[in-house]
Amino acid sequence: MEKERKVKHPSDSYTEQVHIITQSDINGFDRLFGGALMAWIDILAAVVARRHSERNVTTVFVDTLEFRAPARVNDTIYMTGKLTYAGKTSMEVCVKTFVEELSGDRKLINVAYLILVALDENEQPTEVPELLPVTESELEEWKAGARRRALRKQRRTENY
Repeated sequence: MEKERKVKHPSDSYTEQVHIITQSDINGFDRLFGGALMAWIDILAAVVARRHSERNVTTVFVDTLEFRAPARVNDTIYMTGKLTYAGKTSMEVCVKTFVEELSGDRKLINVAYLILVALDENEQPTEVPELLPVTESELEEWKAGARRRALRKQRRTENY
């Protein structure tokens, strides 16, 4: 008899993170260094995936990393991470990054989609809970995640 998979909702693993940009985070143009932001994104995505899978995880693919606007020293960076799609062992996480004004207004500066895999005790891929979207926007994200997954699969077979 097959074991029934646990089911979780996107809200179960939703995560927020906040940073204030300091001198050590900037590049030669006095803007947030993209590599620093990428590290923050990867950490946030890992937290989301760990919360969903209840396992250690590893990043296997960055599907999208779109820089839309710069951030500067002393800006407050507000980040959100949520699971958008889950396969058998892999999870797609969307991380959105905003510059938050002192007024609380937020401007979107980056959107990233990362694929992470849950690991068992031997660091081998292991099954994750199913993802059950609840809201209409979560369902749309799930459908888009399924399309991105199919495109990744197609690219893999075309490249080998």
